[in-house]
Amino acid sequence: MTEVLSSNIEENFDRFIVEALETGCVWGLEGPEGWALCPSEQYTETDVMPFWSQPEFAKQHCVEDWAVYQPVAVSVEEFMDKWLPGMHDDVYLVGINWDNEMEGMEIEPLDLLEEFENEIS
Repeated sequence: MTEVLSSNIEENFDRFIVEALETGCVWGLEGPEGWALCPSEQYTETDVMPFWSQPEFAKQHCVEDWAVYQPVAVSVEEFMDKWLPGMHDDVYLVGINWDNEMEGMEIEPLDLLEEFENEIS
């Protein structure tokens, strides 16, 4: 059984980086219309694309409005090389390991890329 996410946003963020590098992938939610997005709580006019470090964390959000979505793995390599720069270009933020209440960090894609690079080196 996977440990649930904590109420500590920083801890969940650190866990995202460590677990993503351990497993070699991150998990987003993909549905018939594409990837799950929701409005940022911090910035008006900005959308956030959430990702999780484990499929179970992503799966728990596949209810109500998001029932049409399924957790889909993205390799860390592809996430770093293509997704994060692309999300930066599209002006999306990345949601990191959001808990059941959709609480969690929103971060600039290039800042997240830097966090991964720092952890790898």
